[in-house]
Amino acid sequence: MSKKSAGSFIGGLLLGSAIGTVTGLLIAPRTGRDTRQLLKKSADALPELAEDLSSSVQLQADRLSESALRNWDGTLARLREAIAAGIEASQRENLELRQSKAEVVTETQPSVPDHKL
Repeated sequence: MSKKSAGSFIGGLLLGSAIGTVTGLLIAPRTGRDTRQLLKKSADALPELAEDLSSSVQLQADRLSESALRNWDGTLARLREAIAAGIEASQRENLELRQSKAEVVTETQPSVPDHKL
């Protein structure tokens, strides 16, 4: 399970638990007074649940952020290496091209005998 789907799963689990609790309390065969007391207790626990959910989401976001940063750093390093290799290859090719042009020019020039110089 990926880190993103794990965070979504945990968030869904907590939200589903809260909804299930409220639904269970509303349809439970209790008196109105008992149900109201349970709802009050549940409402009092809601800030803790929200804080736990917030902490969990923040933790998952931090993990994803760190992972994305590591991936970006690796990608950037590979890109720099590729650019450097491309520049080096281009410089080698230019040097070889200049050398081959110089050879062609040398070969096409008429040779001058030494005694005429």
